Amino acid sequence: MENCCCSARTKVRSEEEKKKIISRLNRIAGQIGGVKKMIEEDRYCDDVLIQLAAIDKSVKSLAGVILESHMHSCLIENIREGNLAVVDEVVDLFKRFQ
Repeated sequence: MENCCCSARTKVRSEEEKKKIISRLNRIAGQIGGVKKMIEEDRYCDDVLIQLAAIDKSVKSLAGVILESHMHSCLIENIREGNLAVVDEVVDLFKRFQ
């Protein structure tokens, strides 16, 4: 299980986990740069929208990975420590994804 220091609201991630997340963020940044270039080149709206949908999917996928990690580490740790308010926080997170 990954380390979670929820009292300070920090999350200690392994170097491997950080590397994977940063790689995905770099890909997303590249996609955004591509859309910016498309706008500068006056590309057709449908083409831009398709790329924006791909970015949206990439961001949601990454958010899902981070949420899953959160639930397997921070959430469990907080519940074990008797902090049941963390369940409300997770419910609020799910509401944000809708």
